[in-house]
Amino acid sequence: MKQRLGPVLIGWTENVDLPEWNVKRLRAKVDTGARSSALHVENIVELPRDRVSFDVVLHREKRDRRIHVKARICRRSRVRSSNGLTEIRYFVSTILRLGPVDREIEISLVDRGKMIHRMLLGRSALSPFVIDADRRMIQSPRKKKTTTKKGTKSRSKKPLLHPGERSRRGA
Repeated sequence: MKQRLGPVLIGWTENVDLPEWNVKRLRAKVDTGARSSALHVENIVELPRDRVSFDVVLHREKRDRRIHVKARICRRSRVRSSNGLTEIRYFVSTILRLGPVDREIEISLVDRGKMIHRMLLGRSALSPFVIDADRRMIQSPRKKKTTTKKGTKSRSKKPLLHPGERSRRGA
């Protein structure tokens, strides 16, 4: 486990890893109004001996990107969601990796399909962190830009214009 002295600065959204489940660069939102953390999963099946299986959906649009997980149920608990309704959820435990910090956290399993972020980090997971609410991805280095065959960096996806053609915006 990585050790660090003192608090670690994070933004209001970060990419996190769940290494025990081979989940990398999952988009998570810090939610100081939530006590517990929540993870978007589908196909939850309770198994014998207090275990559960589920699919971690890794991407909001590319729904086929998922990882199947089996884990021990830590507890079942009532949770009030953002819409005010109370439901009973499974809680499982795993390692969260965020920047230089590895720590065990409890996560509730829930359908967050309509939400932008696949995971919420609640207060119980935030003890070694200080949040800068004006910044994002402080501990999550951005992916490097890809280069084209000619070695130039690819930029925006503006349509290419032939010589003599004018852009409709600038006409």
